[in-house]
Amino acid sequence: MASTAIELDAATVLLQWSVGGMFFGWWTTRHREVGLGYGWMLRITYGLMAVAACIVGLRYGAEAVRETTSALVAVATLLALSSSVVRRRAGVQGALNEHDRRSERVAAMTGIERSIDTSTYDLRRGKEFDPRWDLAPVLVGCVGLISAGLAAAGPGLWTHGVSLARVLVGALFLGAVTNAMLLGHWYLVQPGLPRRHLNDLVSALGRVWPLEVVSLLLPTGMASVLSGRIDDGWGGVLGWFWVACAATTLGLVIVTKAALRERAYSAVMAATGLLYLAILTAFGTDLVARAVLDSAS
Repeated sequence: MASTAIELDAATVLLQWSVGGMFFGWWTTRHREVGLGYGWMLRITYGLMAVAACIVGLRYGAEAVRETTSALVAVATLLALSSSVVRRRAGVQGALNEHDRRSERVAAMTGIERSIDTSTYDLRRGKEFDPRWDLAPVLVGCVGLISAGLAAAGPGLWTHGVSLARVLVGALFLGAVTNAMLLGHWYLVQPGLPRRHLNDLVSALGRVWPLEVVSLLLPTGMASVLSGRIDDGWGGVLGWFWVACAATTLGLVIVTKAALRERAYSAVMAATGLLYLAILTAFGTDLVARAVLDSAS
């Protein structure tokens, strides 16, 4: 077994991150309860990642379809951001409805009437932003990810299928854990936001986790690294490091769900701190395996 140098296709990883992040951005904002600023933050972040994916891809071994779609993802994200900014005066209907509901409860319990400040949001000024715009960069980006997955695959139908699964599931995995951490911070800006949105993202991460691990174990995968059939270049250390990252990620998902069951507001901040750690272990799960396996192929 020859020792291998660690390699990683950064352009594909950045495109995965951008596509997965935008998908779970739509996943959360489609309920129309999270403030507009959260969507703006995601679109700027993942739009820049798509730009970086295009630049890195052109600089280091261009793959025409991937780089083209990366540029189109950036454009589609910019269009979605522009639409949201233009329609910002319409506000977010779900958030206003939640404000009404809470105000009615306060009035019923205390007799104190509260009213909505319409100086910032005025639904009569037109239709609010349609979150389905955020799916446009996802659909375009999937074309690039499929192309990148096929280009990275070895000969044979099985290897093509495994490569596609790793690229697409990896995009969901990275997007779910990143958006969960970012949304946890958003509760500092919007403390009245229902906790179920963060719960939904953590649950999605938990559901994607087994798909991610299985796709990376499928032959030729991390099982071969653990058995010694593939040399990771570090005497097997990277294989066990990957196991630790995968197991810790699942553990953090379970502990985060438990934290979110606590009634105190501080539970959301505790969950956010745990998600910081989950980002590190989740990226270790995906990137370490991809680097080792890409280097061995």
